[in-house]
Amino acid sequence: MIYRIRIILDVEEDVLRDIEIEATATLEELHLAITQSFGFLGNEMASFYESDASWQQGEELPLESMEQGPNMREEPLNSVFTSAQHHLIYVYDFLNLWTFFVELKEVGEVISGTSYPKLIHSQGEVPEEAPEKLFEAEDETHFDTDPADEDPSDLDNDYDESEFY
Repeated sequence: MIYRIRIILDVEEDVLRDIEIEATATLEELHLAITQSFGFLGNEMASFYESDASWQQGEELPLESMEQGPNMREEPLNSVFTSAQHHLIYVYDFLNLWTFFVELKEVGEVISGTSYPKLIHSQGEVPEEAPEKLFEAEDETHFDTDPADEDPSDLDNDYDESEFY
């Protein structure tokens, strides 16, 4: 089986690629297909993140994992894309944070004599520089403190001077 996957670059203009790739390919192979189709060298750190239909970021699937857990080299696409899971977020180059929305659009049959992965549609040009990302906390109310409300003498109430000598 092959997967027809749409990859949309998170920029203002429409920049997208559609790729066909075998269901047994790994996330690393998809990573390389994405970087190649968008004109990147593919030599920067990258991660996929599980996501839902509203693009909420979930568990990380890194290119290189520093601990036990899933990573791109070991995860086949058919274990990541399931009947309930059709979306991933892909981040390439952690300094520039090129961000992509990855969606499984269709499952098809392998066509004999065709080599995969295969770019089947390309729309738009990648900008010279990655757009600046604004990161916002979902709930910032616990940070809304007024320094004037704090009493400096309260800062040492939890400590006993003898603990420091």
